[in-house]
This record gives sequence, C-alpha cells and structure tokens, in this order.
Amino acid sequence: MSEAPTPVIVDARGLMPPEPLNLTLEALDTMPPDGEVLLLIYREPTPLYDILRRNGYTHRTETNSDGEFVIHIRHAAAA
Repeated sequence: MSEAPTPVIVDARGLMPPEPLNLTLEALDTMPPDGEVLLLIYREPTPLYDILRRNGYTHRTETNSDGEFVIHIRHAAAA
C-alpha cells in the first residue's frame, strides 16, 4: 500500500488578492490525482470555492483559534 503524497502547502497569510488565488491555482495544476493542497490564509477565500467546484475539486475549511483558515483541497473524485 503506497502512502498519499505529501500535501502541497500554499502559505498565503499576509498576501494581498489576487496572489493567494493565483498561487493556489498554480499548486492545483501540479497536484497529483490523490494529492492535497493546503491553503493557509487569514480570510475565508469565498471566490475560490466556486472556482474549485466548477473545476472538479472539493474542499474542507477549518478555522483555528488564531483566526487563520486552513483550506484542504482535493480532486472531487479522490475525496
């Protein structure tokens, strides 16, 4: 049994739009079918969610005690 690939981390904390979106989309272009991208950001990236859905991705959003959002993104078929 092979292990899942190490998640690609996009640390967009402190970056101004549209840089977090652009970095996330670039990471998705290189993500393997069973991979995951973790987006770290200080505000919820609501526009990203529709882009993900339209392009066959699923996401799960967590918020930590510091107010930071962690968005887990995978191919919908792998979820």
